[in-house]
Amino acid sequence: MNLFHELSQDCSRITTEKYSTSFSSAIKLLHKDLRGPVFNIYGFVRFADEIVDTFHQHEKAVLLEEFKKATYDAINRGISLNPILHSFQLTVNKYKIDKELIDAFIYSMELDLDKRQYDRAGYEQYIYGSAEVVGLMCLYIFCEGDHAGYEKLKPFAKSLGSAFQKVNFLRDLKADVEGLERMYFPGCDFSNFSAFDKTAIEADIQQDFDHAYEGIVHLPAKARFGVYVAYKYYLSLFKKIKRVQPQRIMQGRVRIPDYRKILILAKAGIRSQLNLI
Repeated sequence: MNLFHELSQDCSRITTEKYSTSFSSAIKLLHKDLRGPVFNIYGFVRFADEIVDTFHQHEKAVLLEEFKKATYDAINRGISLNPILHSFQLTVNKYKIDKELIDAFIYSMELDLDKRQYDRAGYEQYIYGSAEVVGLMCLYIFCEGDHAGYEKLKPFAKSLGSAFQKVNFLRDLKADVEGLERMYFPGCDFSNFSAFDKTAIEADIQQDFDHAYEGIVHLPAKARFGVYVAYKYYLSLFKKIKRVQPQRIMQGRVRIPDYRKILILAKAGIRSQLNLI
């Protein structure tokens, strides 16, 4: 059985490495005890996201419903022949992750099947389910059973997940609007993304980043450096997006070059050595 556990968790790790070099690099900076469980969460999240964003030639609603049922079956049985779901249930059951977080995540994925625009309440609900709960699942792992610590850090983990997701929305605006006909930001026009819209969104994201950092410095030592590097990766991406005109956002995806990521990692390492995180 241990071999199957190992194989399943390898599948989640490989999935993370294939889909996100930034996240996989940051996860590898966590303490070794935390890496596998976080990879397991990302593998699950990535598969669900792929169903609603990519599998256009297939019955996405059917696939997502089957994936949802298989997820809960895996958690309840303590096993799945789907290695991604098997590794996910290992993490959920070991750390006793609240199933409400999983419910909220899957609900947001269901919204992506046919929801095209959001009002403020719907936007906040979507952000919570698609991103904040992922941060909270990871926080269960980071706190390793410390319930008081989890409750204390919970608001900051939500802010970090929110910041990451909103930056993703800005970065992927062209693909979301033109490819998927989605506009997540409330009150924004599909055909006219203005400087006013962009500035207001950026101010909201900056608040999320500022609040999140207050919690990062209080994370358990095993998690702090890896989370801080992920924070710095996304903050750097956000700063680059802020320098881009709204019209250019709609023309292509903003990226951080590899040399810049290496520099971020080096600077973060120095700050960590000096106990400045």
